Amino acid sequence: MTERPNAARMYDYMLGGSTNFAVDREAADQMLAVGGATTAPARLNRAFLGRAVRFMTEQGIDQFLDLGSGIPSVGNVHEIAQTANPEARVVYVDNEPVAVHHARELLAGNDRAVMINADLRDVPGVVGNAETRRLLDFGRPVGLLMVAIFHFIPDDDRPAEIVSGYLRALIGGGYLAISHFSDNGLVQAREAATLYRRTTTPVVARTRAEIGALLAGTELVEPGLVWTPEWRPDGGEPTLESPSDARIYAAVGEIPVGRR
Repeated sequence: MTERPNAARMYDYMLGGSTNFAVDREAADQMLAVGGATTAPARLNRAFLGRAVRFMTEQGIDQFLDLGSGIPSVGNVHEIAQTANPEARVVYVDNEPVAVHHARELLAGNDRAVMINADLRDVPGVVGNAETRRLLDFGRPVGLLMVAIFHFIPDDDRPAEIVSGYLRALIGGGYLAISHFSDNGLVQAREAATLYRRTTTPVVARTRAEIGALLAGTELVEPGLVWTPEWRPDGGEPTLESPSDARIYAAVGEIPVGRR
């Protein structure tokens, strides 16, 4: 489990967390050394997650399904959602043993948030999980979160079909938030993706159009599909020379009412 670096633990390290191992820190440092990269993309992605959840709570969403949630750290979905609404319910989904273990420790005593050990590619298994069904009412709108996770899903796994499978399980009025790595033609970003191939979770960079296709069936809310610091910034984001230096596109789409 700890012999090869893992993206969830590398992400935790870049966010300043402590749930990671030497092999993860070494791999992350190697990636950050490529072309003078920084931890800003990771922090900007985390900030997008927070803004997306707050946006959804403002629209009345009080239940969330967070796929590939990773290791708990500051700014988790349940912290944000339950600050806005103490009755909010959150189901985290991951199959990385360290992430699952630490999430369950963190959530002990919180009966409105749970981590399930499942592969997000198994849509029926996630949606039909007993803990998922205990907390989430699929007859009401759900906030579906796919934040910085689908660039770990190769084309052979048919990511668009996975997304559409989840959307079919949700009633209209809910929202889908996606963020996804794109190399955007940057040599440094391609080199970083190459380093991720040495981990247990290789990265697949996709174009803006390919990422946009994952949102098919939803109606994008303003400002559409943009770099993470451009999605409804609130002034707390790290400063970049160019928004494209974030290397991650982000968007929130509404699931149309009456779709099903």
